[in-house]
Amino acid sequence: MKAALFEGLEKLVVREMPLAECGPGDIIIKIYACGICGGDIRNYYNGLRHGIKSQVMGHEFSGVVHEVGSEVTGYQVGDRIAAAPDVSCGECYYCKRGWVNLCNDHKMIGTHWPGGFAEYIHIPAFVLSRGFLHHIPEGVSLEAACLSEPASSVIAGLERAQFGLGDSILILGDGPIGCLHIEAARALGAAKIIISGNLRRLESLEKFHPDFIIDASSEDVPSRVRELTDGLGVDLAICANPVVATQEQAVQSVRKRGRVVLFGGVPKTAPMTQLNSNTIHYDELEVVGAFSYETRHHLKALEAIRTKALSPELYFTKTVSLDDINEGFKSAGTGKALKILVKP
Repeated sequence: MKAALFEGLEKLVVREMPLAECGPGDIIIKIYACGICGGDIRNYYNGLRHGIKSQVMGHEFSGVVHEVGSEVTGYQVGDRIAAAPDVSCGECYYCKRGWVNLCNDHKMIGTHWPGGFAEYIHIPAFVLSRGFLHHIPEGVSLEAACLSEPASSVIAGLERAQFGLGDSILILGDGPIGCLHIEAARALGAAKIIISGNLRRLESLEKFHPDFIIDASSEDVPSRVRELTDGLGVDLAICANPVVATQEQAVQSVRKRGRVVLFGGVPKTAPMTQLNSNTIHYDELEVVGAFSYETRHHLKALEAIRTKALSPELYFTKTVSLDDINEGFKSAGTGKALKILVKP
């Protein structure tokens, strides 16, 4: 099979590789497509995490079951599959409480095992046993299902924020995650949706019809938010990008007893921010982190796509072949394309 192997910074090499044998508890999936994630882009330019030197990346994939091990139940050849690629141990303190995203031995397809930038993916028995592969509902295309993985994190983050009917929201970040927050917040009954971003993404943002767009390059975000909310601030601010400054803006943009969710991780070389602790104290703000998701959130994401609450066709602005994967990563790195799919 062909696979794109990370072999150094900004260097994905497409090679012929042997397809692993399908053991009795394994399955093999023929990849239809795999989305390029923001994490993939960071790895492409900065190197793989956990000291891993070489790997087939890609975790936002969909495909069709190609081969099933003799002991596998619940899957058969021809099934359409989407992935929730976080793999938990099932044994630690957090897993036993259902918080599998916080597993002490958290691993991931595309990092610890070969991922979806390939013609096929081999899913070993242990990984399969963790329940991260889900059947794609009728009415959802293989291409659309690739959006289910990033959408899962957004759904989980809004749940953690206790966001609900009639709430107002500020989304800081204009990438695909920011746009997913627009659609998810609307589906949950948001009263007012404000997004802060860069004018280069204006056309992309307008497709998702937020109530207001703030140009962060020329406007003071907290001041503009106050203007749009009769001086109160929003109920919830979501930091949906890896920019430290937006975390400070978020705290300044919420109402008293408002909530701030730190959704996007910031560079490990500079993770410190200067949140105004007096504002948090006197205004009784809640500041929480949101990382990844639980398996049930992936099922919710697939259902949100099925019911048209999410619009995958608005996200996938470019498709490249496996042979042109470096071009796809370069394009994704510029931020001009919203979401790029790689098809083998």
